[in-house]
Amino acid sequence: MRVNWKSWSLNKDHLVKLAIGILLVGFACKLLVFRSKGFGADLEFPEVEKEYVQKPDLKPPVPVQIPENDDQMPLDVVIEKCDLFTGDWVPNPSGPTYTNESCPLIEGHQNCMRNGRPDSGYLHWKWKPRDCQLPRFNAERLLELMRNKAWALIGDSISRNHVQSLLCMLATVERPVEVYHDEQYKSKRWHFASYNFTVSNIWSPFLVKAAVFEDNDGVSTAEVQLHLDKLDKTWTDLYPSVDYMIISTGKWFLKAAIYHENDTEVGCHICPGKNLTELGFVYAYNKTLHFVMDFIANSKHKGLIFFRTSTPDHFENGEWHNGGSCPKTTPAKEGEVEIKDLSRILRNVELEEFEKAAAKAANNGVNLKLLDFTNLLLMRPDGHPGPYRQFQPFAENQTAVVQNDCLHWCLPGPMDFWNDVIMEMVVRG
Repeated sequence: MRVNWKSWSLNKDHLVKLAIGILLVGFACKLLVFRSKGFGADLEFPEVEKEYVQKPDLKPPVPVQIPENDDQMPLDVVIEKCDLFTGDWVPNPSGPTYTNESCPLIEGHQNCMRNGRPDSGYLHWKWKPRDCQLPRFNAERLLELMRNKAWALIGDSISRNHVQSLLCMLATVERPVEVYHDEQYKSKRWHFASYNFTVSNIWSPFLVKAAVFEDNDGVSTAEVQLHLDKLDKTWTDLYPSVDYMIISTGKWFLKAAIYHENDTEVGCHICPGKNLTELGFVYAYNKTLHFVMDFIANSKHKGLIFFRTSTPDHFENGEWHNGGSCPKTTPAKEGEVEIKDLSRILRNVELEEFEKAAAKAANNGVNLKLLDFTNLLLMRPDGHPGPYRQFQPFAENQTAVVQNDCLHWCLPGPMDFWNDVIMEMVVRG
């Protein structure tokens, strides 16, 4: 038989293709079986790396050492034992939080930088309590705490000095708008609109009813007529509507005065030729502060009331009207400056009357606290305007004889650190 090799060749190709097709169909069927039952253990595939999820650690955390912040309260300090009023002035390279250029609320007599004071070292110190840390003033936080609240600073020109300091520090967040002043521009009120927060400065240098006859430079034409048994309504009428207040007095009681009780002249202080008993300023100061403190302690007021001690002056070689000056340019250390006798007498009366009222206030639910800044400022003889209470006093004559102010305080200046202390006391409650 003759074989047709061409035909066989074609058939052979067909057979090969058929065999391959059968094998592929079989393998496909096997894959279908594997997929329906899952891959068997006899087939090896690359192991997929599983995502690692850490289980929660239920053990207490290991303590971490945090570097101490100079303005942060250490955790081991017992707040109740912290004396914010005993400390030292330490270098503060960062300087003040505002300047006379950034704050237009500084009045002329305290605007030492504008008035030409040549040194600036007095701006680079901060108050540091000895047994605890004092956080720096936080304007934004205080404004938040004071939302829908009212403050009042009640007293004399030192209170006016202080309100400027407080407003300038708060103005780093929002500048307040003056919404009220009296006819003499001595009592004023400011409003922080975003916080509905008001700050008032109430002029009441004696805290009791008084008729005063003197000009803005403190020159008197007659004795003060002082009613020791009548509180000054300028502040008592506002008292119930204020949430926080700082009340103070002091140096004005050293002025010549006629004392009244029950609308009758009962004596005086420095009144030669008046045929009145010389009772002295201590008599009037005791009477007045006892009356004021008793009013506060029995008031049932639900806010926070601070009583501030009077501040020391640093006149050397004289006083206000007879050539006294304050040439120091650096802080003093504790013990280097002695408090003057008159300032010591005033402070002793203040502390005595406060202590009497504190227990009664606590029993009546009145939150009365003491701001004893006397020693804090005693160490800052460099912080006063001195001759720079006036604008450029030596511009025309370098040897000019000018009046010095060694009672009030330059702004910015040492008084700004009152606000650090006050805020800390407000936060603690």
